[in-house]
Amino acid sequence: MPGLPPDGEPMPADGRLEAAELDRLGDIPFGMYVHVPFCRTRCGYCDFNTYTAAELGGGASSNSYAGLAVAEIGFARSVLGAAAPPVSTVFFGGGTPTLLPPGDLAVILRAVDSEFGLAADAEVTTEANPDSVDQRSLGELRAAGFTRISFGMQSSVSHVLAVLDRSHTPGRAQQCVAWARAEGFTHVSLDLIYGAPGESAADWLCSVRSALAAGPDHISAYALIVEEGTRLASRIRRGELAAPDDDEMADRYLAADDEFTAAGMSWYEVSNWASGNGSACRHNMLYWTGGNWWGVGPGAHSHVGGARWWNVRHPAAYAGRVSAGVSPGQARELLTDAERRIERIMLTTRLASGCEVSELGAAGRGAAAAAVRDGLADEAAFGAGRVVLTRPGRLLADAVIRDLTD
Repeated sequence: MPGLPPDGEPMPADGRLEAAELDRLGDIPFGMYVHVPFCRTRCGYCDFNTYTAAELGGGASSNSYAGLAVAEIGFARSVLGAAAPPVSTVFFGGGTPTLLPPGDLAVILRAVDSEFGLAADAEVTTEANPDSVDQRSLGELRAAGFTRISFGMQSSVSHVLAVLDRSHTPGRAQQCVAWARAEGFTHVSLDLIYGAPGESAADWLCSVRSALAAGPDHISAYALIVEEGTRLASRIRRGELAAPDDDEMADRYLAADDEFTAAGMSWYEVSNWASGNGSACRHNMLYWTGGNWWGVGPGAHSHVGGARWWNVRHPAAYAGRVSAGVSPGQARELLTDAERRIERIMLTTRLASGCEVSELGAAGRGAAAAAVRDGLADEAAFGAGRVVLTRPGRLLADAVIRDLTD
């Protein structure tokens, strides 16, 4: 998870949840997120909770990580008890999960199945850097039960990859898609980033078309965000690189949307396109629709029945707590019904299915009507009781959502 979490209140050592929170657990889909905090190198734009070997220091090792994750999964079972339904989605993120051997990822997945059970149609995803896998390792992941893989392509242009400090070469992501297909992965996603310093309109179009030509059934396209404390932010502050331009970013988004739509892909969330309903990322939909999930690993966030907590960030601190048999949670917050409603508005408005007008207060309904008049929300959908962003509205999603929640 990027950035620093709020302060929250202390997490109980036994991780206990209240009965009211557990009672909400069985009503909606339940997922598991596994954070693997290791990277071979640090990308200049990244402020995620990840560590290279040099940054880890003593007391933590990727070699022991699978055992720690398995231990936390067992701890989760003891906290949730019989209330937890079978796991419908598992998502390995990072970091670079595929820096761990496929056998280690398989051990963690087997622990989820052993402790909670996997739903018959469970979606099991791992992120991967293109240079952290080959056809053999992808075959091992598929055989272990992984059903979906997401490659961090970001760009297909050499100088853009260099600015982003990406270590793979152009064409490697496309090769990975071909290998994944050959090994039986039905669902393959590519991540792209637009707005990198020095990226031209032609560069971006090349990346979009290269991604489509690879044949994924899902593409995510994110605007580059310059996060404070990153190497990229320092380079921009020193004048070595130009800051991203908002107008150019909007042009990049529209160009990508045109290309994806022409290729038969549809947006289902502001930054995500899929070739059909079955290709949308179900784990991310769980986040966006207020589902429950347990986050395993350093810095991982969890949400169950309105209780949200986050683990200690450093792998050494995480290892110490898990090894001691206590909650690795650093702190938590208990969301009120009003806070949960605000979050539903913020998240569902970003979806193609939109936000229910009934969720809005009087001021929010007025803002929704204004958005319709301004062409930022769909008039027919509003008449049917939903706020659905138009294409211009997607460009201004944050501002529209802010008005809806005032």
